[in-house]
Amino acid sequence: MNIVAGLRTWAADPSSERCLTFLTGGEGSVRVTFGELDRQALTIARWLSALGRCDRPVALLYPAGLDFTAAFLGCLYARVLAVPLPMPRAGRPTKALRALMRDAGVELILTDQSQLAPLTVEFPEVPVRVAGLAAPVADGTEEWTPPLLRPDTVAYLQYTSGSTNDPRGVEITHGALEHNLTTIRTLTGPAFPRRLAGWLPHHHDMGLVGLQLHALHAGADLVLTSPSSFVARPVRWWRMVSRYRAQLTVAPDFGYAWSSRVAEADLAGLDLSCLRYAFTGAEPVRADTLAAFERRFVPVGFDPAAWVPCYGMAEATLLVTGVRPGEGATVRRFHTGHLERHRAVPDAGGTPLVSCGRPAGLEVRVVQPHSGRELPEGEVGEIRVAGPSVARGYHGRVRESRQTFRAGDGRWLRTGDLGFRLDGELYVTGRLKDTLIVNGRNLYPQDLEHAAAEAHAAAGQGAAFAVTPPGGREHVVLVQEVRRGHAAQAAEVSDRVLDALTAAFGIPLSLVVVEQGGVARTTSGKVRRRHMRDLLLAGELAPLHAALQPAVAKLTGVPS
Repeated sequence: MNIVAGLRTWAADPSSERCLTFLTGGEGSVRVTFGELDRQALTIARWLSALGRCDRPVALLYPAGLDFTAAFLGCLYARVLAVPLPMPRAGRPTKALRALMRDAGVELILTDQSQLAPLTVEFPEVPVRVAGLAAPVADGTEEWTPPLLRPDTVAYLQYTSGSTNDPRGVEITHGALEHNLTTIRTLTGPAFPRRLAGWLPHHHDMGLVGLQLHALHAGADLVLTSPSSFVARPVRWWRMVSRYRAQLTVAPDFGYAWSSRVAEADLAGLDLSCLRYAFTGAEPVRADTLAAFERRFVPVGFDPAAWVPCYGMAEATLLVTGVRPGEGATVRRFHTGHLERHRAVPDAGGTPLVSCGRPAGLEVRVVQPHSGRELPEGEVGEIRVAGPSVARGYHGRVRESRQTFRAGDGRWLRTGDLGFRLDGELYVTGRLKDTLIVNGRNLYPQDLEHAAAEAHAAAGQGAAFAVTPPGGREHVVLVQEVRRGHAAQAAEVSDRVLDALTAAFGIPLSLVVVEQGGVARTTSGKVRRRHMRDLLLAGELAPLHAALQPAVAKLTGVPS
């Protein structure tokens, strides 16, 4: 049974009160039952079919809210290729968004009423239409017959975050989606949660599959708020969980780290004892993030056994591995020097890593990246995945799809992630393309970034990467934010960070200090290291302070 048949089954139950609720800010909310959502999705599907859009790509450009959900389901009902995309930011160039629409071959944009005028002006070359919960689209004929949806029918394009490469449209089939949603439901066990809550953007795989489609597939209530609402006041996430008694929530490591900033006074009235599943993934899960979150929220009822660290990606629909609910997070320490040489050797004083659990309905291997030879437990290599959740490929990119999705005997997905297995569980150490090789050592940028953030109270997020002057060796660069209101301390932060990283890693380093917000992230909080490297080389950063190796200063033209 695919997601369309599943939702229609839930919606047909006359006694069902299952619903989706979107919190609009303040005390406002929009609520829609599964039955109401199904009826509007059907209306949108008839309209799209009348337009002749079957099997053709349609961009969904919606602000956070339930209009997107109705339009997305309408596309699925009509076998229209849905393409969820991020809204253009006010005052920002739309070059990247245009590139995504060109890549997908978009010929129609769907949006809500509030965005009709600005999108029509911004994209005059593409028709823009309104479709949503109450959109006045033509109903079409009552005799409309829904098109056949096969397991190999592409349901939607999931554009990757672009944290290490140009964003690519992953072709998610109905079969892959159904398998992954069933796997997620199996992972949570027989006592499946009746209510989910979260704030992730609907154009991100974790927000779309892990929250919205997860709830619709399982017949669970869903409560949502916008990403901007969460970022502005992270306590809103936890008030939502507490007020609506949500049993499951989902977020990347960034979300839990940001939540640790919630002030003591804002905890009043919170009761998180209802929460039984706190999924965390989409980027490396950090032990210190979990510990900081527990210090802040255990006093208001959060149970550490609720942690469900997991590993996944858009190319596998979403979930690949996960910790079994109730087990909580497993944190083990490994010898730092051996990790730098791709060996995982337990060491009580070493680098802490969080287990991402065991494979969930898929096969997982760790291999030598170049030869494809499977590695034994405890050796770091590239993570590869096979199974029914793996996507068909990248839209319109035959060669790249073959290289990425057809490795080994032709059924293995090359994830580009590095990790190792130990006692049957997966530990993720970094990205293959992000790894910094210095004097024969393999350094992970997130380790440098974390050490830098710990070096000074005014140090914020960093982005570590390598640059190579013509004919020269690789040089490590760190672009380091200083927190808002601390720009005058840029030189002091620079000195402290350089001292800390030199002592910890023993490598020469170039440092560029920028204002808060100067380090680019994806919508899920991943650091866009390659993008930051490109900005530096293009002279498009605005440094507050720089301390560069001579070769790097010459290459970038940044005064030091």
